[in-house]
Amino acid sequence: MKAAISLNPDAEVVKAVREGLKRTGGYCPCRLERTEATKCMCREFRDQVADPNYEGFCHCMLYYKSYEKKGE
Repeated sequence: MKAAISLNPDAEVVKAVREGLKRTGGYCPCRLERTEATKCMCREFRDQVADPNYEGFCHCMLYYKSYEKKGE
C-alpha cells in the first residue's frame, strides 16, 4: 500500500484553515503555541505520516493521510 496526503474534501474547512494559517504566519491556527512543532505541516502530522499504521486527518483537519489499495 502506498500512502497519499490530500486536502480535506470539504472546501469550507480548507478555506477556513488556510485563512487561519495566513493570520498566524503559517502556524497551525488550532494551536496556541507558535513553535517549529506547530508550523504547518505540524510535527504531529509529520509523525503520523511516518507511522505506517496511521490513516486520518491532521489536527486541524486540513490534510488527510490515506492508503491507495492495490487495484484501485
